[in-house]
Amino acid sequence: MTETVATGSKGAKKSKRGLTVERVFTTEGVHPYDEVNWEKRDVVMTNWRDGSINFEQRGVEFPEFWSVNATNIVTSKYFRGAVGSPQRERSLKQLIDRVVKAYVKSGTENGYFASGADAEVFEHELTWMLLHQVFSFNSPVWFNVGTTSKQQVSACFILAVDDNMDSILNWYKEEGLIFKGGSGAGLNLSRIRSSKELLSSGGTASGPVSFMRGADASAGTIKSGGATRRAAKMVVLDVDHPDIEEFIATKAREEEKIKVLRDAGFDMDLSGADIHSVQYQNANNSVRVNDEFMRAVEGKGEFGLRARLTGEVIETVDAKKLFRSMAQAAWECADPGIQYDSTINDWHTCPESGRITASNPCSEYMHLDNSSCNLASLNLLKFLKDDGTFDAQLFVKAVEFIITAMDISICFADFPTEAIGDTTRKFRQLGIGYANLGALLMATGHAYDSDGGRALAAAITSLMTGTSYRRSAELAGIVGAYEGYARNAEAHQRVMRKHAAANDAIRTMHSNDVTVRDLATREWQRGIEIGARSGWRNAQASVLAPTGTIGFMMDCDTTGIEPDFSLVKFKKLVGGGSMQIVNQTVPRALGALGYQDEQIEAIIEYIAQHGHVVDAPGLRPEHYEVFDCAVGERSIKPLGHVRMMAAVQPFISGAISKTVNMPESATVEEVEEIYFEGWKLGLKALAIYRDNCKVGQPLSTGKKDAKAETAEPEKVVEYKPVRKRLPKKRPSQTLSFTVGGAEGYLHAGSYPDDGLGEIFVKLGKQGSTLAGVMDAFSMSISVGLQYGIPLEFYVSKFSNLRFEPAGMTDDPDIRIATSVLDYLFRRLALDYLPYEKRAQLGIFTARERTAQVESDYGSSSASEPESVDLEELRSTVESNRAAERQAPPAPRVEAAHSTAELMDLHLGKANDAPLCMTCGTKMRPAGSCYACEGCGATSGCS
Repeated sequence: MTETVATGSKGAKKSKRGLTVERVFTTEGVHPYDEVNWEKRDVVMTNWRDGSINFEQRGVEFPEFWSVNATNIVTSKYFRGAVGSPQRERSLKQLIDRVVKAYVKSGTENGYFASGADAEVFEHELTWMLLHQVFSFNSPVWFNVGTTSKQQVSACFILAVDDNMDSILNWYKEEGLIFKGGSGAGLNLSRIRSSKELLSSGGTASGPVSFMRGADASAGTIKSGGATRRAAKMVVLDVDHPDIEEFIATKAREEEKIKVLRDAGFDMDLSGADIHSVQYQNANNSVRVNDEFMRAVEGKGEFGLRARLTGEVIETVDAKKLFRSMAQAAWECADPGIQYDSTINDWHTCPESGRITASNPCSEYMHLDNSSCNLASLNLLKFLKDDGTFDAQLFVKAVEFIITAMDISICFADFPTEAIGDTTRKFRQLGIGYANLGALLMATGHAYDSDGGRALAAAITSLMTGTSYRRSAELAGIVGAYEGYARNAEAHQRVMRKHAAANDAIRTMHSNDVTVRDLATREWQRGIEIGARSGWRNAQASVLAPTGTIGFMMDCDTTGIEPDFSLVKFKKLVGGGSMQIVNQTVPRALGALGYQDEQIEAIIEYIAQHGHVVDAPGLRPEHYEVFDCAVGERSIKPLGHVRMMAAVQPFISGAISKTVNMPESATVEEVEEIYFEGWKLGLKALAIYRDNCKVGQPLSTGKKDAKAETAEPEKVVEYKPVRKRLPKKRPSQTLSFTVGGAEGYLHAGSYPDDGLGEIFVKLGKQGSTLAGVMDAFSMSISVGLQYGIPLEFYVSKFSNLRFEPAGMTDDPDIRIATSVLDYLFRRLALDYLPYEKRAQLGIFTARERTAQVESDYGSSSASEPESVDLEELRSTVESNRAAERQAPPAPRVEAAHSTAELMDLHLGKANDAPLCMTCGTKMRPAGSCYACEGCGATSGCS
């Protein structure tokens, strides 16, 4: 694809003739659709927890090589038209045509193509790449382009808010409009006066944290994108803001509230009835630090907090102590993240037009306030040739097509606000990126955390961005540079030279890296030369987004910059079944490492059984690292993730969406180290998540009862307990249960006069250590009960006990358990203890909790709520329980319904991830967000 431009004298208007487009993927005279085999499929998606059908559309048309999962997600998320109506899209052809034809039409109207024939070739090439899952546009494109809706194509927005009430209220409105359109927004609140400053009226300002409450409540009520995503937002505050300490502590304090309420019996599940009482849960928070602050931290010095209006220092704090408070809060609840302001603005192409102060919710897009960025991501595995080399030349051609299409979209796009539309059209920010990096590295025999892996990743990223800017410079010669370029020409060229210098500094480790890096060098040189003459069409070109839903659409094994999640995954089959398989990347990697077919077969069989490669037959220990994943037996160390981010950051216009996962055992000092290393290594943003930091934990024992401390000492009475044995024939019940994916059985035997007398717990295979320990534990509890130890004593001791397996259960009365014992003794309390004793322990059934909430808050009148009649409530509970005993048993829950749940079973413990609100399966990490491989829903903005 080449440019044809007739130029006049310097300063004269150019005669723009458009692009001459050459075929790369397609064959002349053959339409891309005619090259593949199509088949009809039925899409029926259910919530496995209650069996309800979430979505159904039968007879949809897809290529035979598309997975069932990709088919389901695209049909349910992206097909437009009312389900069941003739207007509903029924074929992937209709979806691709709707989008591609809109792009080509706009490109033709705006002078991008030299002729109609070039436009047709461009249409076919774009169609072929989408059809063959070479790349994908971000979700808003598939939602909106070519429909009667507004043509919103951007997933990422940055807003602005000033220090006045009109601006603050407008912030609430603009966020709502963006969430409604299926996207996310971020903003910096540092212009708002702190609670330590005065208003012009003489009163004290509320401070930004107080206004965050209103925005959080608004976001919590709005579904993003109709029915697929919750509102996604980012809130940033500068480290020198006087309210920074309050901002840092906001979510950590709320996390403590969640624990207290959960232990009091409230439903604090992620989608529970009571979670809405907790504030600040709909946003990611980040602190914007600068080099001055980080140097003060390094030197253990002081740092000044500045008034917003005058800039004067109104308070001096210990920098190291403030930094420690950030790490402490992140250790407790994963917020706040950190953004490195000096680095961000050092790579800013448009500083004359304003500073970069904020990011989108997932932290990959960073540019001017009131701006937006539309995204697209390449599937890197599509460029890996059979001989194990990366097809750099083909990659360059693909990037040319995609960047051209992305820039065209700005010509016809609609925007949620006039200010965002104006800024975006003036600066034309783009966000090309990729997915499947982790799979590519594994397939080529590279460990994710290795010098070789980082070198290849850096070279590919440099080639992508270098080609993008070169194409952007060519487009500037055809349809003009971005409007803001003239004012920022010197800064833009300086940043291009910084990228090129970073490319020259890549330390290559392999012939693959050398080939890609050398081509990237040429692309940067050409781009800078063309840009010096014509300028650039786009102020930004690349980001690394989470690629959640579109990653599933492209059948990617890994999302964004992430490593492989696990070596085994959950695959859906035609007809509704599913099976566990070993990732296809694994045998490809073993082949690249020189293993023979028989060895590969044996290793694959071992992985399928164990979920990891440790002690796999015939696999050399030095190759274990190639198969290290995000979770599992050999999970990648936190600094390994940071080092990979640092390797590619110099070649990204924006930033990288990624959360660095840390083990539960990580310390606050280790969080400090990660945040500090991020600054030293030149990252733009970083967030961490410590496993289980958001799970309700048992409270520490309270203070001793004052009366007990002052009471007179009691006389010691010798007491010899007598064992009351159960009769030979006694009533009993058996309960099957699931906790965090681990299945077991509880057998409870009672005295004829209705008192618990024995328990037996089956957990683990017969003869295993775990089974033996549980048998011994059961006997100990049973004997204690028969000797008169009250059941409530055991309940008080073992409920809230925390160890793996833990997590979701299949019991509607106890949705989350911190351990198997926590679940068992809360279940025994519900079955055998009277209401008064359970109330003291804070243990209630779901119906009892509902009755309490309705009693306290259910009345719509202004009168005082009536007190609960315990006798009536107890009678109701008993009658309901009797009815439940007579009802048929609920269907047994399957062991796993997604790759994340499958890995929980292999690991024997539950990894932290939310459940999908649409289909009920456990989501998996995608950048700094989560994505559901069952239905494609995401918790983020891309």
